[in-house]
Amino acid sequence: MKTVILANGAYPTHEVPLKHLHNAGLIVCCDGAAEKLVAHGLEPGIIIGDLDSVSPALKKRYEKVLVQDSDQETNDLTKAVMWCISRGIEEVVSLGATGIREDHTLGNISLIADYNRSIKATMLTDTGSFRVYDRSVTINSTPGQQVSVFSIDNKLKVTSSGLKFPLNNLVLKSWWRGTLNEATGETFRLSFKNANVIVFLKYPILSIKSGHPDHFKPVT
Repeated sequence: MKTVILANGAYPTHEVPLKHLHNAGLIVCCDGAAEKLVAHGLEPGIIIGDLDSVSPALKKRYEKVLVQDSDQETNDLTKAVMWCISRGIEEVVSLGATGIREDHTLGNISLIADYNRSIKATMLTDTGSFRVYDRSVTINSTPGQQVSVFSIDNKLKVTSSGLKFPLNNLVLKSWWRGTLNEATGETFRLSFKNANVIVFLKYPILSIKSGHPDHFKPVT
């Protein structure tokens, strides 16, 4: 069963995240995201958060799937991920985690590195995908596909092959250092040790036509 988490950021408009949303076996909504989901004709499987952004009418309609969590030390996306982990779910795709507020966007992107310890998490936006890797990896791509590489560890060194602008033991000392690159072929490789690397891939034209974003799946 495919599990999708819908955060309360910008509702997806691109066909790739929308296809994941419509094909999901379970949709876990972060608080007020349930309002947006229902307005688009879909049904939440779980609604989680402090529920202050859920209308009384929706609370009554979906009272059997409400999970109230008022912990102020975590955000609603993390609450949803932790709920999935507690139910033995091994993989999630998060949507609606960007847009509207830039502080939420940056926080949500950085958090997927934390989730990687316990669950396979991919974030899809209206422009591309974010995925975390904890070891050297070869990643599927298309020629000219835009690639950016980030690390929470500002001492991490990364070496690449198959990118237009090679990374040669580059220290990712700030978030911009590994951005705005391009794949030159059907795969590229990132080599690094003992850290999490966040990779952003812009959707290639092939994925847009097919609606099936296999490009964020690693080869090895």
